[in-house]
Amino acid sequence: MKTSDAFKETIKNYLDNRAAQDELFAANYKKENKNIDECCNYVMKCAKEGGFSGYTDEEVFGWAVHYYDEDDIKNISPISGKVIINRAVELTDDEKVKAKEMAFKAEKDKYIPEVKEELKKTISLTPEEIAEAKEEAKKLAISEALEKMKSKKKAEAKEQKPEEVQPSLF
Repeated sequence: MKTSDAFKETIKNYLDNRAAQDELFAANYKKENKNIDECCNYVMKCAKEGGFSGYTDEEVFGWAVHYYDEDDIKNISPISGKVIINRAVELTDDEKVKAKEMAFKAEKDKYIPEVKEELKKTISLTPEEIAEAKEEAKKLAISEALEKMKSKKKAEAKEQKPEEVQPSLF
């Protein structure tokens, strides 16, 4: 199985930075018999042998450095597994506002069914009150529909109204 590009990139970035700051490691990092793919395989092997489902950055990067430090670590076969990489994501102010709104809506939506059930328990209407509420709702709907129709007819009448003809002076 091939190592994911994100995992490989994360390991390589760490090793590149380490080599830039540590001359002794830089020499090991340049070894011709070592490469980033096999390094990632070694890291995966160490993780699998460790038996845990999560490791700190220090542990993972430590295995990567160890791979380059030791000449007898070689011919590491690919290991199948899932890697989750922690990366900081920088959001714009607009993205932060939108994310906050979405989180608030999701949290609110989660409780709506619960609140509706609670209201059903606390509010009880008589059959007469239910019938009255239905009638009021029908009247309101009819009234709104009539207003829309009147507005539409007025708009149509304006469009069909002939233009007034100005008397010709000639």
